[in-house]
Amino acid sequence: MITFLSGGTGTPKLIWGMRELLEDKEIAVVVNTAEDIWMSGNHLSPDIDTVLYLCAGLIDTATWWGIQGDTFLTHEALYRLGHDEFLAIGDQDRATHVVRGELLRQGERLTACTTHLCSKFGVGVTVLPMTDVPVTTMVSTARGEMHFQEFWVRHRGIVPISGVYRRSPAPPVTTPEVRAVLEKSDAVIIGPSNPVTSIMPILECPGVREALDGRPVLAVSPFLGKKPVSGPAGILMEAWNQEPSSRGTYELYQDLQPFFVQDIRDDIEVPGSYRFDTLMNSREKSRELAEYIMKILQI
Repeated sequence: MITFLSGGTGTPKLIWGMRELLEDKEIAVVVNTAEDIWMSGNHLSPDIDTVLYLCAGLIDTATWWGIQGDTFLTHEALYRLGHDEFLAIGDQDRATHVVRGELLRQGERLTACTTHLCSKFGVGVTVLPMTDVPVTTMVSTARGEMHFQEFWVRHRGIVPISGVYRRSPAPPVTTPEVRAVLEKSDAVIIGPSNPVTSIMPILECPGVREALDGRPVLAVSPFLGKKPVSGPAGILMEAWNQEPSSRGTYELYQDLQPFFVQDIRDDIEVPGSYRFDTLMNSREKSRELAEYIMKILQI
């Protein structure tokens, strides 16, 4: 079994290609939940939903967010009624949030909610939230602290930030399900997701690093030079006092002694790294990168 540590865009693109090489039952995904948010009474878990929709064949690969061909009638009606819903939520996507929110209100663990949704969507990949404890990534700004989603979506990531931190009501200990899947994995792949807001929240969960001990780990850089392939990774790395580059990314993961893959165009040198085309702008490119990774891991 191969297990991915995943955020919401870069790593799902890699999973897209890996599913052409492995059966779904041979793939597990531990997903970041530190970008989750309650909105309009419903629970959004955007990174989980991206993985679910990908594996269900529903993902909008133009945006890597939401369901292909979804409508936005409810979102538009809420806007006309004066309700400020800064995330554009599709009607089918909203149904997922409604079901998850209701299950959580009934006392279900997020893990159980995710298993339920996997079953309903016919997903054969094992998809697990990193923890059942609510975790939120917050950013510090001159306007005060704000949820990462508000910073990135409402303010388009243009508000200067001075810090990034996590908030949770209790230590976000990982689940027995996550520990079990990591411990039986042949290898663990850290995909090219945002290091600060997608991958580090997973690695910060007590129990995750311990379960990775002695396991082959491979990480893919999300940077080209000092610019991320997409998203706000550069801004967030700087706010974390970390160099926004492949070198800075490797430093965050180096205690795991990972194999490290950089793009062939990256002008930042990380000693001992592997080089390949990591710009997955098609499923063919995703599969080629997945094949290269499997060769490195000798699986």
